[in-house]
Amino acid sequence: FVKDKVVKIDPDKKEIYTKTGHTLSYDVLSFNAGSYVPMQMAQEDSDNIYSVKPIEKLMEAAEKLKALFMQKKIVVTIVGGGPSSAEVAGNVLQLAKKIDKYMPDIHIIAGKKMMARFPENVRSRVISSLKKRGIRIFEKGYVKDIKSNEISLESGERFSTDFIFMALGVKPSTIFEESGLPVGSDKGLLVNRYLQSVKYPDIFGGGDCISFQDQPLDKVGVYAVRENPVLLHNLMASLEGSDLEMFDPGPEYLLIFNIGNGLGVFKKKQLVFGGKIAFMIKDYIDRKFMKQFQAIEKTL
Repeated sequence: FVKDKVVKIDPDKKEIYTKTGHTLSYDVLSFNAGSYVPMQMAQEDSDNIYSVKPIEKLMEAAEKLKALFMQKKIVVTIVGGGPSSAEVAGNVLQLAKKIDKYMPDIHIIAGKKMMARFPENVRSRVISSLKKRGIRIFEKGYVKDIKSNEISLESGERFSTDFIFMALGVKPSTIFEESGLPVGSDKGLLVNRYLQSVKYPDIFGGGDCISFQDQPLDKVGVYAVRENPVLLHNLMASLEGSDLEMFDPGPEYLLIFNIGNGLGVFKKKQLVFGGKIAFMIKDYIDRKFMKQFQAIEKTL
């Protein structure tokens, strides 16, 4: 195990280069580099601007918010119009209710339309639940720049705030394009149906960092889970010189949003509903999934 960060790949020499200056050779390479939330709009480093990924950042933000909720009333603003904005907003409110001291004003700056790419029966349930709990959603246009205590829109309108979450969607690591590897339109590692680089057959990848050549895949955990066994098989097969296995994205995945206060919105094909039962289903599935990995750890 090497605790370091890869900063460049030379696919012709079959070498990777790390942040600390090490060079490592490989026979087969697997990328599971995930994704990141773009932060370029934030004009300054600030201890009150947090991205919604990775999870450590959310945990750090939660601890800071707990302290602030004990001290005074603040404005918490979430920048972005996707489901992660809705989930963060609802759960920030839930956190404040647990502290039970000063309740914040929670705003979502959602671009021109909140959850624009989702069906109206999903979108309306999420928005209605948030608004009923006093969360304000602004669909007045896109953000131009962000300072520690102010958000400016392209229209010139400004919003004062005390705490900011950046939830502007995720992007794959920039390392693939910077290293000259073929990438998709989202700059993720372009892979074929074997989860294998379209140009370098000894390079594979899975999860948010890849761009699947056959069809665009949403950046959701279910695809990473479905890819895992295929990726493992193909890595071993590549080393052994045996046949590779094709990845099938599978049927439409189950989608459940956790919008705080023990509430959720459930979508599977044409079935859509919201409320506590939706959250209970999500909670059960998530805990069951996590227990699988805890069981593996105990056997190691």
